[in-house]
Amino acid sequence: MKVFEVVIALLLGGAALAALARRFGAPYPALVAFAGAALALVPGAPTIVLDPELALALFVAPVLVDAAFDSSPRDLRVNWRAVTSLALGAVALTIAIVAVVVRQLVPDMPWAAAVALGAIVAPPDAAAATAVLKQLRENQN
Repeated sequence: MKVFEVVIALLLGGAALAALARRFGAPYPALVAFAGAALALVPGAPTIVLDPELALALFVAPVLVDAAFDSSPRDLRVNWRAVTSLALGAVALTIAIVAVVVRQLVPDMPWAAAVALGAIVAPPDAAAATAVLKQLRENQN
């Protein structure tokens, strides 16, 4: 039952962050990433292990479906350079920073594992691209 309560709390937290992002005009994937990092740094926070299929069904699939409905092929064609450069730059920067920080914190970890960890936590996904396109569209109007 504990996993169910945590999943419901995470979904409600995500909805609250989306509303907060809309209010301030910020991309909600950035707020979710900051909130996740802050939650991970809370001392004494419970450790919950989710089944990967559960995480896929509850979190990844709905985000991808939402991003597919929100994205515009026309906007992607018009802004493909900006979206591509932001996505690749964010991935490369995240991988590099995470790898360096992990190697500083855990010197025995091999560079390959540190880089793999950076790739795992790299932010760009369909929702992030959709948020960038929405802001580009709003700035053009």
